[in-house]
Amino acid sequence: MKVITFDIETRNTTSFRGRLDASGLELTVVGVHDSETDEYTSYLRDELNQLWPLLERAYALVGYNSDAFDIPILNRYYPGDLSRIRSVDIMVEVQKVLGRRLRLDSLAQATLGRGKSGDGLKAVEWWEQGLFEKVREYCIEDVRLTRQLFDHALKKGSLKYKDLREVREIKLDTSSWLAPAESGAMTHTLPF
Repeated sequence: MKVITFDIETRNTTSFRGRLDASGLELTVVGVHDSETDEYTSYLRDELNQLWPLLERAYALVGYNSDAFDIPILNRYYPGDLSRIRSVDIMVEVQKVLGRRLRLDSLAQATLGRGKSGDGLKAVEWWEQGLFEKVREYCIEDVRLTRQLFDHALKKGSLKYKDLREVREIKLDTSSWLAPAESGAMTHTLPF
């Protein structure tokens, strides 16, 4: 069963009432991990036609804040509807249990012992400076952290985060993350 873990980077950071406004953002890079090949790759905006078949064959898309950010932005470029493919948004899963959102970096540091290599605003600066490979590397590193958190949660049924001075554990019910769909229907939206 092919699981694609992914992350996107954007440019043109805009905000509305203190929140990031995704409608004004342009996609720059998509980083992915393919569970079947165990490979990490990335795609620039003009390479997206190579990404679509990979996503179409996915049983599930795994991301961090992907339901509210990555998928809606990527869907603006996609000729089908990515929201029809099963999604596991780790941030949403944590929020269901904890009642609040946590940063990817917080979970990664407490669970994996290492954090992010930058942040999204820094990636925008790097892109504007023409440091495209640095943005690709940063995006892939976020995908790597997300994939490792996903694997950890599946194996242990929990993730960790630092709350003030203590490291706390969040118990997660991962039983439905990769469970067969009840309808058995395919989620493909493009003909192949």
